[in-house]
Amino acid sequence: MMPQLQEELAKKQIKFRFNPPASPHFGGAWEGEIQSVKKALQVVIGTQSLQGEVLLTLLVEVKGILNAKPLGYVSSDLADPDPVTPSMLLMGRRDASLQQVSYATDTLSKRRWRHCQMMVYHFWVQFIRSYLPSLQVRQKWRQHTDGLLQGTVVMIVDPQLPRAHWPVGRVVKLNASADGCIRSAEVQVRDKTYLRPVARLVQLPALPDDDADPGTSAAP
Repeated sequence: MMPQLQEELAKKQIKFRFNPPASPHFGGAWEGEIQSVKKALQVVIGTQSLQGEVLLTLLVEVKGILNAKPLGYVSSDLADPDPVTPSMLLMGRRDASLQQVSYATDTLSKRRWRHCQMMVYHFWVQFIRSYLPSLQVRQKWRQHTDGLLQGTVVMIVDPQLPRAHWPVGRVVKLNASADGCIRSAEVQVRDKTYLRPVARLVQLPALPDDDADPGTSAAP
């Protein structure tokens, strides 16, 4: 490591703790997400030789997709189940993308732009194929456990959704089958209600609110 970099890290009291070589499982959940991103990029880019601006634009678009995915929700705000995303932590708002700007046609290569947008779309398709199933892992059960509850904040899994769109809502009704098990649920997302199977719903964890009274418990 360069001495200048070491000096800057020492000023900010930053110390790296590296995992052993060839042991990505030491990373846990975050290493799994890195693997999902790398696999999707390998499928999209493959052996293509991209120009610098095209590759930079692709990586910025990918960063926007990753920073828009929900991490959880603030449990104390019952009226607004808007999830907490990395963009909110980094930029203070859920959507960190910039407004669309009109460029002169003679300064923009449409062919390269379409190529970049096509690769971003393919990345989105490949990423959700590997990332969303990891959120729905279900271990073999040996005894009855409580399933989805009414009022639970969930994310709807839909491969047909637009790019970087993660719909989050609250369960308003549970539908049981003849055997008494919950097979589907109605989820309210803003002013609309969607009927979805339980297999297409991912429960989001409740994040504690720092401004909440410590003597009161957060609502589920």
